[in-house]
Amino acid sequence: MQVVYEAAHLIDAHLVRHALEAAGIPVFLKGEALLGGVGELPPFGAVQVCVPEAAWPQAREVVERLSFGEPPPQSPAAEATPPGWLPA
Repeated sequence: MQVVYEAAHLIDAHLVRHALEAAGIPVFLKGEALLGGVGELPPFGAVQVCVPEAAWPQAREVVERLSFGEPPPQSPAAEATPPGWLPA
C-alpha cells in the first residue's frame, strides 16, 4: 500500500476515500482508529489514505483533480456584467 493523501482530519480522509472508490480504486485509511486517542497522539494529520501500489498513478490523478478549499474557476463570461445592468 502506498500513501496517496495525508488528510487534515477524518472528514477530509473520507471525502478522498469516496472519490477514489467511485473511480474503482480500493482504499485503506491508515490511522483512522487512532483519532479517538488522547495524550501522545497528534490531534491532526494522523490519517493517511492508502491505495495499492499498482493503482497509485491513477489514484494520484483523482486526488489532484479534487479541489479542497479552492474556489471553482470562473470563466471570463461569468465575470461580465449582463447588458443593461449596473453594478450596485
